[in-house]
Amino acid sequence: MIIIAELNGILPAVRDMKDFEKLLTSDHEYIIFLESRLSQIKSLVNYSKRNNKKVLVHADLIQGLKTDDYGVEFIFREIKPDGIVSTRGNVISLAKQHDILAVQRMFAVDSHALENTIQIINRVKPDYIEIMPGIIPALITEVSDRTGIPVIAGGLIRTDAEVQRAYDSGAKAISTSDKALWGL
Repeated sequence: MIIIAELNGILPAVRDMKDFEKLLTSDHEYIIFLESRLSQIKSLVNYSKRNNKKVLVHADLIQGLKTDDYGVEFIFREIKPDGIVSTRGNVISLAKQHDILAVQRMFAVDSHALENTIQIINRVKPDYIEIMPGIIPALITEVSDRTGIPVIAGGLIRTDAEVQRAYDSGAKAISTSDKALWGL
């Protein structure tokens, strides 16, 4: 069993390759890859690791990959990220079985979705929960209290004050593709 990494601070989420190049020379330890293609993700992960970066890949957003058991196994064996982000319980379960850092992404659209996702979280026990949108302080506190799992706030966070409110509500880290917040 590996020791699970402690995620904290700003976690830059990359959508644009121009941003990726800038992150390679930054002080950020982790990079999250969003919206990648199957044909490019392995080389991006390898390049990142050669530049001493740890990589989380959003499995659900790899174009050309089905996130069934075989697709997830391909991610672990061929792409070799340091962690996985997914909304799917099966992906999180497989990551846990392979000692890969597992981040369960949760979309808080209504109370029914919240309850369903918390049931999944309590069953699969991810290492972290990423709450989307991350601008609802009471939700960050509630999910953290109900699950006992560290929370990452992500989505619609646009200002330094929103970042601080997320931290004040118990978020351990902030995931963002907003370059203006990467320097915080």
